[in-house]
Amino acid sequence: MNIESLDYQAMTPIQTQSLPAILKGKDLLAQAKTGSGKTAAFAIGILHKFEPQTYQTQALVLCPTRELADQVSKELRRLARAIPNTSILTLCGGKPMGPQLAALERNPHIVVGTPGRILKHLEKGTLKLTTLKVLVLDEVDRMLSLGFQEEIMRVIERTPRQKQTLLFSATYPNEIKHISNTIQKDPVDIRVESLHDNTKIKQVFYEIQKGERTKILTALLEHYRPESSLVFCNRKQQCQELADALWQQGFHALALHGDLDQKERDQVLAQAANKSTSILVATDVAARGLDIKDLSAVIVFEISPDPEVHIHRIGRTGRAGSAGLALSLFMASEAPKVNAIEDYQKNPVTIRKPTTLKTRENFKLSPPMVTLCINGGRKEKVRAGDILGALTANTALAGQQIGKIDIFDHFAYVATERSIAKQALKILSEGKIKGRKFRVRKLR
Repeated sequence: MNIESLDYQAMTPIQTQSLPAILKGKDLLAQAKTGSGKTAAFAIGILHKFEPQTYQTQALVLCPTRELADQVSKELRRLARAIPNTSILTLCGGKPMGPQLAALERNPHIVVGTPGRILKHLEKGTLKLTTLKVLVLDEVDRMLSLGFQEEIMRVIERTPRQKQTLLFSATYPNEIKHISNTIQKDPVDIRVESLHDNTKIKQVFYEIQKGERTKILTALLEHYRPESSLVFCNRKQQCQELADALWQQGFHALALHGDLDQKERDQVLAQAANKSTSILVATDVAARGLDIKDLSAVIVFEISPDPEVHIHRIGRTGRAGSAGLALSLFMASEAPKVNAIEDYQKNPVTIRKPTTLKTRENFKLSPPMVTLCINGGRKEKVRAGDILGALTANTALAGQQIGKIDIFDHFAYVATERSIAKQALKILSEGKIKGRKFRVRKLR
């Protein structure tokens, strides 16, 4: 195809860095946010490679939501307008199967869709990918946060071994590295930082008096107003006591420690990761393997005697280019621990007095999301796409109002924006998911 005919005045950074590799047919693992121009980059790659005279499916783009799939299809059609008879089909949940089945009989050149509906057509045999040349996973981190990992891998199993695979993600959690290692061959790794290049974590220590830890912690929350905080304690009993004390003061706080059973732990982790709790209070052991994106602040309630543990704790904020905030409380008797941290990081720390904190009367810190718990999971064949479809098909709710979806053996958790939580609960309670009724409740 002739790229000059597309009226491009200047390439975006992601296009400049990724297009040469894409056009050479190499696999790609790219960090790129919405609005960075990534869609045009992989669309040009697809249209450069495909053969319009061959009526078989040659490219597949997987997207997390129906809205994004529609945007991608629109951009592909715009770029393909100079190529006659290009057939592009969008396959998403929440839409009737009939028209999709009829369109698939004509073997579209390019298919764009959500993992659940794509997998359903593959299992029915109505979509065939034996001639696939390019596979694109767009906004992979969002697909994973919605609980689509299993569906993604099952779709990939039905594609040819020889193909070009392009992965685009705003962040790089471990699951993406695992998927890349599993399905890609020597991918070109491109990271385009849009903001906050090499941002450092703002770290402040507050010297407190005996018996005022909880009071000063509350003052920190009122002064800095972090949307989401991870508070570290050294003992599990201290975790639960602190979470309860914060809850009584009107904060949405949950504890994560070794005394929780697996179901309780899953529930707390789901709420922490999907932004439906403001504060997670945890021990180091319990916090291992946590994957909470965009964590506004880490608060060290009690300093660890090991400076390496301290650095690991505060490193959980300020990820993926975001600004980080780390706040630590210490008494005069703990000064040697602070000195050890300074020696370890080869930098002095900033120490301030609690009197510099501005407190607010009647202060409320409400999480932006609410979690709904569904009494049905993997064993009941409930998939993320089924839940998303039940919430958005034939309703006023939009896909972007739905947050992370976590599927466990017999439970599923879905986050919704706080403003639509009651409406979403009503839709799921009174309606059906995959043709079945399930009990649904709102978590506190």
